[in-house]
Amino acid sequence: MKVLGIESTCDETAVAVVDGTEILSHKIASQTEIHALYGGVVPEIASREHLKRINILLRDALLESGGIDSIEGIAVAARPGLEGSILVGLTAARTLSFLTGLRLEEVDHLEAHLFAWPFLEKLTPPGLGLVVSGGHTRLVYIKKWGDYEIISDTRDDAAGECFDKVASMLQLKYPGGPEIEKAAKEGDRKRFIFPVANLKGSLDFSYSGLKTSVLYKIKYDFNGKLSEKDRKDIAASFQDAAFKPLVKNAIDGAKKTDSGWILVCGGVAANSRLREMFRKPAEMAGIKTLFPPLKLCTDNAATVAACGEFYLKKTD
Repeated sequence: MKVLGIESTCDETAVAVVDGTEILSHKIASQTEIHALYGGVVPEIASREHLKRINILLRDALLESGGIDSIEGIAVAARPGLEGSILVGLTAARTLSFLTGLRLEEVDHLEAHLFAWPFLEKLTPPGLGLVVSGGHTRLVYIKKWGDYEIISDTRDDAAGECFDKVASMLQLKYPGGPEIEKAAKEGDRKRFIFPVANLKGSLDFSYSGLKTSVLYKIKYDFNGKLSEKDRKDIAASFQDAAFKPLVKNAIDGAKKTDSGWILVCGGVAANSRLREMFRKPAEMAGIKTLFPPLKLCTDNAATVAACGEFYLKKTD
């Protein structure tokens, strides 16, 4: 089924056309350089940028994939996210649906991350999804596709949000995740020991203590004055501390739910160190771990289209 997907929940404007496991076109306009000037996403600016770009991306994606007459359904990310940004994508999708008579599926942005799986390999539930992004850190038990149970969540900051805040403390550029990963590659991850949240009897996550520990390390041990080596070593040590509970809780969750596989998705899943840290513990536990290609980790329209296709087919 050929589905047009639209994503505008935060600061990425994306349009894709997907047919089953094939991505026929995928257009993404990033606003990173604009929001970097402010150290984070400015909602009003984000929605205005979506307005500037959405029609251009729709035109290009449709021209590349056979035109609007070849489309069989439309999917749009409708929640959660920035209200103004979501409204741009929703308005475009609803207008197209009204003008063409095509069925429209409004999908959950977080569930769409899980729908990177059609582009990887056939995954038969039960399984576990670890959604790690700037706004969410969540373990989802996938009983079957479309039937989920949230078995853990973050109690405070999301992992991606914590990376952005620590990057700011280290005077690294926005967005923080890629900058910390880059700095950490040249750092000594064993130089500093930062606390890893251990919520006994729970698979929940917590990052406020880790964030505060890094702040105090910079403020009191270094008086706010870091050498380039200090910055890289803190980045590496922090990154490992942030990832340890992701790996441990995901594997413990897979064992608890008798899941044979873990799908790690969301923007943080693009981090090469996280992928490396999962490898050995997952192998020892006999659990398959899957990561989407980098272009499907961050906000994108291909997974939105795949998620929409799943629900549109259910109502055929």
